[in-house]
Amino acid sequence: MAGETYQFFKLVEKMSAREVYGRKMAEIGKTDDRIVVLTADLMRSNRTGDFMKQHPERFFNTGIAEQNMMGIAAGLALEGKIPFVSTMATFATMRACEQVRTDICYANLPVRIVATHGGLTTGAGPTHYGQEDMAIMRSLPNMTVIAPGDPNQIGKVIEASIDWEGPMYIRIGRGGEPVIYKEDYKYEIGKSITIKDGKDVTLIATGAIVFYAVAAAEKLSKDGIQARVIDMHTIEPI
Repeated sequence: MAGETYQFFKLVEKMSAREVYGRKMAEIGKTDDRIVVLTADLMRSNRTGDFMKQHPERFFNTGIAEQNMMGIAAGLALEGKIPFVSTMATFATMRACEQVRTDICYANLPVRIVATHGGLTTGAGPTHYGQEDMAIMRSLPNMTVIAPGDPNQIGKVIEASIDWEGPMYIRIGRGGEPVIYKEDYKYEIGKSITIKDGKDVTLIATGAIVFYAVAAAEKLSKDGIQARVIDMHTIEPI
């Protein structure tokens, strides 16, 4: 896939991915009544409280019952809604794997699973680490898997996902992530982005690792090695 080239700029600003997600959900909820939000007793953690206050009739807190939450999301999707399901990555993909596969993926339903605390971004211990999540989601039929490269990209992904056919898994981190992209850029699901051009070596990264790839490229440039950096935000399809 040919990527869109971007002029690299200094990575100094940090932003909370979860805050961006929460604001975006409250924003799109005002203009599209198909949007519903579900959480497993984590509305404070995944920042969906504003959506709950503004649209209480379209907000569902299932409690710590991730498997039931996925089943409810599937039912809402069958009734024409676009559910955004929020919980931690490990609980969304391991505890509720059967429901995601059978209820959502087999029926190719437009459920968006927004998984926070992806990878090792949380300090809550191994029970909360989401290390296997992308591998699990990639193996499921009809599932699109996306790991946004920075907080600003999360808003772009949410917007692009609304009318995307089939289920989608969106993986974000826990806390303040470096801002890589300016807000006024074009984003396409399935199309990589070339952040930095280079002729000697190519570094391909996804999610939170994109920042480290850019930092590595900057270090290599001091040794005369010109590295190209590609943000492969869409993992499935690839």
